[in-house]
Amino acid sequence: MTDKLKIVFSFLLFVAGIVGFYLLSDQALVLRILVILVGLGLASIVFWKTTLGQKTFGFINESIVEAKRVVWPTRKETIQMTITVFILVAVMAVFLALVDISFSYMINWLLGRG
Repeated sequence: MTDKLKIVFSFLLFVAGIVGFYLLSDQALVLRILVILVGLGLASIVFWKTTLGQKTFGFINESIVEAKRVVWPTRKETIQMTITVFILVAVMAVFLALVDISFSYMINWLLGRG
């Protein structure tokens, strides 16, 4: 039950930060952004103390670690793949144009419009 209360309290802190941002509309933008960041920070701290929060932040950390393992293609590989895609698109455009023209010709021939 305490986890549910913490989650609700975390949500209320987050909403309070957003409401504070709009209530301070006549104040400096820096102060308004600070209010949102404080609300988000406090909400994150309270949420982190729950079981669901631990799982969520663990998932986020695992995602970051996995993203760092990604091997990006070199510039040469990127250029080669881009050229390959352009060539394939051109070939498919010509192929589909020929299919379209031939179907159009056949339909006109079948309907006697030719």
